[in-house]
Amino acid sequence: MIRCTEEFRALVKAARRVGTPLVAIRTADPASAIAHVSLTVNGKKGEPPVIAWDFASGLQGRNDSGKSALAKVLGESTAALGPGDALALAQRLAADTILFLLNPQRLWEQPDVVQGIWNLRDVFKAGGQMLVLVTPPGAALPVELQNDVMVIDEPLPALDDLARLVAETFDSANLPTPDAATVSKAVDALIGLPAFPAEQVLAMSLSKSGVDLDRLWERKRQAVEQTPGLTVWRGGETFDQIGGCDNIKRFLTAALHGQEAPRVIVFVDEIEKAFAGSGTDMSGVKTEMTGTMLSWMQDRGADGTIFIGPPGAAKSAVAKAAGATAGIPTVAFDLSAMQSSLVGGSGERLRAALQIVDAISQGRSLWIATCNSITSLPPELRRRFTLGTFFFDLPSPEERKAIWDIYLTKWNLSGELPDDDGWTGAEIKECCRKAWRLKLSLQESAEYIVPVSRSAADQIESLRRHASGRFLSAAQLGVFTAESRQAQGAGKRAFRDGE
Repeated sequence: MIRCTEEFRALVKAARRVGTPLVAIRTADPASAIAHVSLTVNGKKGEPPVIAWDFASGLQGRNDSGKSALAKVLGESTAALGPGDALALAQRLAADTILFLLNPQRLWEQPDVVQGIWNLRDVFKAGGQMLVLVTPPGAALPVELQNDVMVIDEPLPALDDLARLVAETFDSANLPTPDAATVSKAVDALIGLPAFPAEQVLAMSLSKSGVDLDRLWERKRQAVEQTPGLTVWRGGETFDQIGGCDNIKRFLTAALHGQEAPRVIVFVDEIEKAFAGSGTDMSGVKTEMTGTMLSWMQDRGADGTIFIGPPGAAKSAVAKAAGATAGIPTVAFDLSAMQSSLVGGSGERLRAALQIVDAISQGRSLWIATCNSITSLPPELRRRFTLGTFFFDLPSPEERKAIWDIYLTKWNLSGELPDDDGWTGAEIKECCRKAWRLKLSLQESAEYIVPVSRSAADQIESLRRHASGRFLSAAQLGVFTAESRQAQGAGKRAFRDGE
């Protein structure tokens, strides 16, 4: 992927210089892409001819020479041409013409369109023209064109681009020039947005007193969530609000404040379900998405860790709290929501989401995936999570005491604690919440709790045996062993008030 506007323009100029006839530009901002390409290929004002086709307007000249070139081939006709007719007519365009075709992914599966695009290859190569297919991020070319079209990804704005945007927007609003600290905070809130929405959300967050950073962050969250499968976590919980899990909290704290500290946490919940069927699904969708993820994580050197354990053992809570602990965003990455009924649509959505992550993280993302069973996860994907796999067991008596203290304080509760042997942190939280909401004692509230250690005892025991000696412990230093946890809990009961 090209990582800055200068490199993007350099690649477009190189393609133009060697006479590349067919180019596809994947962009989140078509207007920006057209402007950049037009500026890059123009030798002087008005040359070469620039023409664009879209569904609503048909063929339109984008500069004076483009209008003249179009008039020569259209004659007196003013009818809007369909895509097939427009591509056929394009063979008669003047030398050096640049023709933009907007949103071709909506129609390039049609035989006349894909053939029309391919037919321009040799004609444009000889005459120096260029057809530019302008598509959304992640769009995949049909197989008939993959060997003939050069694909270029227009990057989302870099830090310097956004800093200039902030300064220009303040100036347009007749506000005093912002100081370096304000610019830096505004840029952090805008990273990951295309230029146009970045400008809009910034303008809507300005007032006479300056920029409202909280409003800016909220508008950014709303913009990011327009991408299918991406959600920005809004909870503010930190590690201090999670009892137990001391080893993984210590490890993640070191990662969040170490060298090349991440700029974003990417949270994938129940990852084994998202990739179930990879390599065996008849449609090939899961296999394609797995390959895309593998390539992206490998190319970016993305770090990640996997949390495995029974439901309610704080896997998701720790993952979500990592971002707030470090003061960086946590983006929930839902692969199931990226699947589309359209051919190639799932891959396009995944690549678009990864581009957003790439822009927000500026190449530094920390992936945290949770799963209840790791056996169905493709081994090659597990290897991409280079920071290791941690096993979350049911909390020990000491850990349960810490969890009770957190939620008793949160809901201002007191009284004798119920028998919590085998309870998870989620069940302790639910007991306290029910007691507060229904005005029950803790003992009464516990009557409405069926711990997972009882309802799924066989599955948990099987999970422990599988994890023993294979995965790191989320609670203690070193590798998890079922024997050590059993010894730790043997003969103990949860701590009670006054004990």
